[in-house]
Amino acid sequence: MITQQSPTLSSLDKHSWTWQGHKIQYTVMGAGQPLVLIHGFGASLGHWRKNIPVLAAGGYRVFALDLLGFGGSDKPALAYSLDLWQELIKDFWTEHIQQPTVFVGNSIGALLSLMVVANHPEIAAGGVLLNCAGGLNHRPQELNPPLRLVMGVFGRLVNSKAFGPFMFNQVRRKFRIRGTLQQVYRNQAAVTDELVDLLYEPSCDPGAQQVFTAVLSAPPGPSPEELLPKVERPLLVLWGEADPWTPISRGRIYQSYSDQVQFVGIPDTGHCPHDERPEVVNPLILDWLAQLQTAQHP
Repeated sequence: MITQQSPTLSSLDKHSWTWQGHKIQYTVMGAGQPLVLIHGFGASLGHWRKNIPVLAAGGYRVFALDLLGFGGSDKPALAYSLDLWQELIKDFWTEHIQQPTVFVGNSIGALLSLMVVANHPEIAAGGVLLNCAGGLNHRPQELNPPLRLVMGVFGRLVNSKAFGPFMFNQVRRKFRIRGTLQQVYRNQAAVTDELVDLLYEPSCDPGAQQVFTAVLSAPPGPSPEELLPKVERPLLVLWGEADPWTPISRGRIYQSYSDQVQFVGIPDTGHCPHDERPEVVNPLILDWLAQLQTAQHP
């Protein structure tokens, strides 16, 4: 039985769907208005294990999927891009949902949610963005000069046939995954063995290193500043205020954008508020969804 107190990855039923000849893993729980949860870079649907049962119990049909290249989905050698994943999400909606849907994402998943809401309002009822990324990769101008140099060198090494596999194997070692999580999670109690394994295990799959390389060298895609003027649906923007990757200063663009956007900063929280502080994030999402339903059906 799934409990809200101790949800785990193993408590989620996994399903497979074939998209363009590739296996896509997803889960679904509950009944009601549909929600689609979209993970960030290197993560998977299991990153939402603390949210799915709570949102489903709140009266929603909750879908979460592993993007192509991540989690339990196939990892083919492709030119990965935000546009590719947007097409995947739209086709998933057409195949499985076919009702106005709220798209919920963290980091890159938040940017994908914003893309879908902006570019395909006909399928979207709204969006929930958690620490939304500014692009698939950092644009050079977003980094200070020392970090810009380091990332440039790292990118060249990862793309090298000689050094790429070695670099990937170093990055995916469990102690390094844990160290990275401890840097970006302020709630250290949330950095568990289960979370480390959730990120580590898919990195052992055939093709994982090629996906990592392809994503790091992919174009950044549209920025939030480009997408926001196209948005016709309500947005809830949640931001961990102590995020070192996408600092809250990046979130300020949403705060006064329009009365369709509700912005909430979450103190002492890093890059993944839904996993770090689910006891804060889940009620915020459920309250906003209730307001959304009231506005749609007064």
